[in-house]
Amino acid sequence: MNVIIRLLDKVLSYALIAAMASILLVVSWQVISRYLLSDPSSVTEELARFLLIWIGMLGAVYAFRTHAHLGLDIVVDRMQPAKKHLVQIFVQLSVIVFCALVMVYGGAELMELTLDLNQISAALGIKMGFVYSILPITGGMICLYAIHNIGCILRGEEEGRH
Repeated sequence: MNVIIRLLDKVLSYALIAAMASILLVVSWQVISRYLLSDPSSVTEELARFLLIWIGMLGAVYAFRTHAHLGLDIVVDRMQPAKKHLVQIFVQLSVIVFCALVMVYGGAELMELTLDLNQISAALGIKMGFVYSILPITGGMICLYAIHNIGCILRGEEEGRH
């Protein structure tokens, strides 16, 4: 499992780096084409919007992995170790249920629906289902990380922190 997690960490890191570099280039080109060339590009705004969606979702996975997300653990930190582990496992199981139902299942349904309806983006002309594919992808990643976190809790390790 650790090999899969390390591979997933690398893929996630490189995907975020590529997406951030891409949005930087796209927005820079939009500014250059609008103000210097006086001929704004029609695809850059839509591409930047789609990249921002993907960055937000991948960033949420990264925040979950590194425990950088907002959390109120004041009560949990004061618990006895046995109760603390039970609460941490319950939280991870809740994350798995939410991500599996809402992000993986719901996201896959949304993706399938938009692909079936053949929804096409206005400027880029790509199927919107491909844009929405980030939901089940990131939901699955969070589920894998949560399963890994449960294993770390049960082994008495810190929850896979970097």
